Amino acid sequence: MMTNADSKTGESSQKNGPLSIKPTKSVRVDTDNYGLKMTLFQYQTCPFCCKVRALLDYYGFSYDVVEVNSVWRTQTKWSSYKKVPILVIHGEKNKEYLQLNDSSVIMSILETYLMDTNQSIENLLKFYPSIESKNAKGKTEIEFPNKYFIMYQDMVVKSTAQVIKEERKWRSWVDNTLVHSLSPNVYRTPSEALQAFKYFSQVGDWENTFSAAERMVVIYVGAVAMYFVGKILKKRHSLKDDVRSSLYDQCKEWTAAIGNKKPFMGGDQPNLADLSVYGVLNSIEGCDAFQDVLQNTKIGPWYERMKKVVSHHGGANSSNKQR
Repeated sequence: MMTNADSKTGESSQKNGPLSIKPTKSVRVDTDNYGLKMTLFQYQTCPFCCKVRALLDYYGFSYDVVEVNSVWRTQTKWSSYKKVPILVIHGEKNKEYLQLNDSSVIMSILETYLMDTNQSIENLLKFYPSIESKNAKGKTEIEFPNKYFIMYQDMVVKSTAQVIKEERKWRSWVDNTLVHSLSPNVYRTPSEALQAFKYFSQVGDWENTFSAAERMVVIYVGAVAMYFVGKILKKRHSLKDDVRSSLYDQCKEWTAAIGNKKPFMGGDQPNLADLSVYGVLNSIEGCDAFQDVLQNTKIGPWYERMKKVVSHHGGANSSNKQR
């Protein structure tokens, strides 16, 4: 089920923890020499989870996947933090495992790690402290001031300050603008909501996650519920009456920012902004809304370039890289 769930980063070493959970599947890359053993706890079509998978696949990391049951969430009972994605790194230094949360923090930590793979991810976590506060309703909110920052340390940085600033700007735009257009568009009509949930069931392998009865309930009840949620989110985020127009405008804004002189926002190779936009849009690839986007904007060629370079691990073996 597509969800906009994303937050805190931390670590834990409880008994019966994530290492005891059997993976749903494993992604193995022959050229992976990073030396990290990782498990991603996810929903297959969560846009934030798709962002993290885009980075892992682009750089050619091997990793295990645990598909979380979105109703019972039994696969994350070991964690006090229940949202996804959760990236667990096994046996890092003297820890049984490290737990990383918040898609943007995960991406920044791994990007920083790739600057020098001799770095300890445990130490890198210290660069991303969290700030907790209470909102008007008394609910705890967690923010990471540095979530879009790559910690270059003593690395030689080839990118200009403006290029780095632009990358941060567009990563923030993905999380605070683009992602909010997805649900109102995917669940725009009852028929589209049902089509979306059937697609989520297919790619999320819900037949093996839910019983037949549970799956039917999740698909049909979920579709009805999210149709009305989509209307609420449309108003909350001030989208146009025709929500497709808002999504088109955002895709056009992105392609205009890239321009016609380079294949990616990052130049000859994608940067974290490219991977973030691609991941979020990939989460709805099988939905009617995405097909309309391809027909009514010029984002298709960039998206296909991204799909090719991500699926072929175009950034593999880029440790000790210089930006």
